Amino acid sequence: MHGLINRSIQAFVQETCGQEAWLAVAAQAGIGPEGFEPLLPYDDALTEAMLAAIARLRDRPREAVLEEIGGFLVVHPRFGMLRRLLRFGGETFVDFLRSLDEVEGRMRIVLPELESPRLELRQIGDNAFRLTCCWCLPGGCHVVSGALRAMAEDYGARVLVEPLGEQEDGASVLEIEVLKGRAAGGRNFKLAAP
Repeated sequence: MHGLINRSIQAFVQETCGQEAWLAVAAQAGIGPEGFEPLLPYDDALTEAMLAAIARLRDRPREAVLEEIGGFLVVHPRFGMLRRLLRFGGETFVDFLRSLDEVEGRMRIVLPELESPRLELRQIGDNAFRLTCCWCLPGGCHVVSGALRAMAEDYGARVLVEPLGEQEDGASVLEIEVLKGRAAGGRNFKLAAP
């Protein structure tokens, strides 16, 4: 697994649970207390051990932890670049959804060596979509699900995101319904960086 992904998971633990929690997770997973170098590759088993330790620490299923990580990556100021990259998708949440096929390409421009999720969106109704997600991280669709919910909030949209499970080829499917009406607010966004 790419070090940037592992470092992001590490940041999630440190920011949401504290440094002591990170040290406990690192010890359980066999990781040094300093954590990960963002640009180095790591064995996938290390990532899995870390996720299992976080799930035990938070007393939550692995899928729920992955979803929390996805939301964290969108809303935490430390990862503002990711939010900006995603907001280039359009003015509305539906515009953003329709641009998801382009996310992998945009990520490759920023970090060519990072294996980002391959996303394919298909509209199945007026306000309903089906998103297929292929990623090297098992259960990675839950990270995508958490990020989608956070992006909907960012846009001020109300959505339902339902994981439908895996297909035979290992890809995961999410069903997304954009509800009528706006949620409270939404966050300000300007194309030009501050």
